[in-house]
Amino acid sequence: MKKISVVIPCYNEQETISIYLIEMKKIEAELPLAFEYIFVNDGSKDGTLSRLREAADRYDNVNFISFSRNFGKEAALLAGLKATTGELITVMDVDLQDPPELLPQMYQKIQEGYDIIGTRRSSRTGEPVIRSFFAKKFYQVINRISDTEMVDGARDFRLMTRQVVTAILELNEVNRFSKGIFSWVGFDTYYISFENRERSAGETSWNFWSLFKYSLEGIVNFSEAPLTFATIVGISSCVIAIISMLYFFITNLVTQNPVPGWPSLVCIILFLGGLQLFCLGIVGKYIGKIFTEVKKRPNYIVKESNINHKV
Repeated sequence: MKKISVVIPCYNEQETISIYLIEMKKIEAELPLAFEYIFVNDGSKDGTLSRLREAADRYDNVNFISFSRNFGKEAALLAGLKATTGELITVMDVDLQDPPELLPQMYQKIQEGYDIIGTRRSSRTGEPVIRSFFAKKFYQVINRISDTEMVDGARDFRLMTRQVVTAILELNEVNRFSKGIFSWVGFDTYYISFENRERSAGETSWNFWSLFKYSLEGIVNFSEAPLTFATIVGISSCVIAIISMLYFFITNLVTQNPVPGWPSLVCIILFLGGLQLFCLGIVGKYIGKIFTEVKKRPNYIVKESNINHKV
């Protein structure tokens, strides 16, 4: 019997773990697969770790990894994928916003020869209007400026073959953006759409600001367009400045009067100074990414795990 490894990142999810496992046990009975659960506790501050210990004691196929602090969802996904041993691997959220009942359909599709069965939300019903608006704009922008296509509404929830996960783990970068990595590695992919679902319990740790920063990570990691934009702005500013100097020089020669407009000149200087700082900020963001990569720090530090005891 083939094994399927289920990777579940957790951050302050003490209320959802039991509910999730109850639903997944129903799916286990439907599929001809041996299930392996790998929960990754990303430095939770509630009772998540205690609940994971209890689940691991109750179920033989439940494993957990607990970080020394919060390293972020990307680190949790990486740790979980590294710990998998199944021929098939899936990534899911523990709050049941990724519907477990889709797994039989995903398994059927992967049997048809696909390498990745992804999922995407057909609508954003229930999300704040502003968040939905900016999410759509993010996908429009990233697909215009990047060679890596990212599907609007795509979730991390996907079923993958071992070959795909091996390819993903070969990417050793510290600055990770999984949605882009899943697309970048390629392979034959099929997407299943579903209606947006509310959390089963608890509150999300994602807010507008954290999602905004996450979107910036995606743009910087998978596009050089911001650097190109900074270069174009710099060249355009120089050209405009040269044309302006020539105009004012010729005007002064013809009229024999000093050029008026000191307030406007101050505004122009401030405007160009702001553009320079903006462009420096873009360049600095990329330099910061390089600095993070060359330090070669680990993506995460494991404080506790039961996996070695069960292998």
